[in-house]
Amino acid sequence: MDIATLIGIVGGFGLIVATIFMGGNAAGFVDPPSAVVVFGGTFASAFIMFPMGVVLKAFKVALKGFFAKPQDPKAIIDQIVALSETARKESLVALEKVAIDDAYLKKGVILVADGTDGDLVRSIMEIEIDFMKKRHFQGQAVMKGMGTMAPAFGMIGTLIGLVNMLSNLSDPDAIGPAMAVALLTTLYGAVLANVMFLPLAKKLEERSFEESLYMEIMVEGVVSIQKGEHPSIVKEKLQAFLSPAMRDSTD
Repeated sequence: MDIATLIGIVGGFGLIVATIFMGGNAAGFVDPPSAVVVFGGTFASAFIMFPMGVVLKAFKVALKGFFAKPQDPKAIIDQIVALSETARKESLVALEKVAIDDAYLKKGVILVADGTDGDLVRSIMEIEIDFMKKRHFQGQAVMKGMGTMAPAFGMIGTLIGLVNMLSNLSDPDAIGPAMAVALLTTLYGAVLANVMFLPLAKKLEERSFEESLYMEIMVEGVVSIQKGEHPSIVKEKLQAFLSPAMRDSTD
C-alpha cells in the first residue's frame, strides 16, 4: 500500500468534508442529480475518448497508485553485481542456474547465458521498456482525460441548474433545488478532478518513471555482464543512474 497516496486522498476528501460539517449544513451539500451529472458524465466521456478495453485497463493501472511497491535500487544493483561475479568466476552459462525473482532481469540474464549478442540483448530489453511506457501512458491519459472532463460536466450541470431556476422563478419552492444543482455540480466536478483524477495521473506518471529507471539499470547491468566487465566497474556504472543520496545508500 502506498501510504502517501492514501494520505493524500483521505486527507483531501477529509478536509473538504470537515469544512462542510463546520459550516453546519452538511445535508445541503448532498444532491443526487448533481452527482449523476458529474460522475455519470465523466465516466461516459471516458468511454467516448478511449476504447472500452483501454478504460477498463486504466482502472487496473490506477491501482498502482495505491498498491505498487517501489523496487529497492540497492537490491537490484547488489543482485546484478553478484551475477557479474558469478559470470567472471564461472561462466555466462552458469547464470542459468542462479535464482532470479524479477522476470525482466531473468529474461535478460537468460539471453546473455544463451550467448546472445550484447546489442541484440539491449535492443530486446529496451523494446519492452518502450511498450511498458506506452501501456502506462494510456492509463495516465485516461485519468487526465477524466480529470479534464469532470469540471466540464460540473459546468454543464451548473447551466442545467440555472436554466431550471430561471424557468421556475414564479415557483419559489423550485428555485432552491435548481440552485443547488447549479452550484453543487461545479463543486463535485472540481473535487473529483483535483482530489482524485489529476493527482492520481501524476502519481502513475511517477510510478512509470521509477519502473523505467529500474529497468534501464537492469539493461545496463545485463549488457555489462555480457561484456565481462569487472563487478566493481559494473557497480560504479549502475550507481550513476541514482541520485547521490541513493548512491550512498547502496555502499
